[in-house]
Amino acid sequence: MTNAIEKPLYRLTFSRITGRDADGKDVLARPKEIGAAWARKGDKKGAILALDLIPTDLVNRNGVLFLVPVDAGDEATAD
Repeated sequence: MTNAIEKPLYRLTFSRITGRDADGKDVLARPKEIGAAWARKGDKKGAILALDLIPTDLVNRNGVLFLVPVDAGDEATAD
């Protein structure tokens, strides 16, 4: 029997807003991976979000969350 390693559907990253540019658009810091979204078991739709960190800037709405698709070649594994 093959022991398949499950991979998340998405990586969750957070970028803090560090200022505004000349056009008034947000300037973002480098994204930091803070968790992942995993497929639900069976025929259930959706995903389960597992956070490793909760940025304090998120509470103040001073940042942006990104869901980044995981490619087949990524090294992420289930914990």
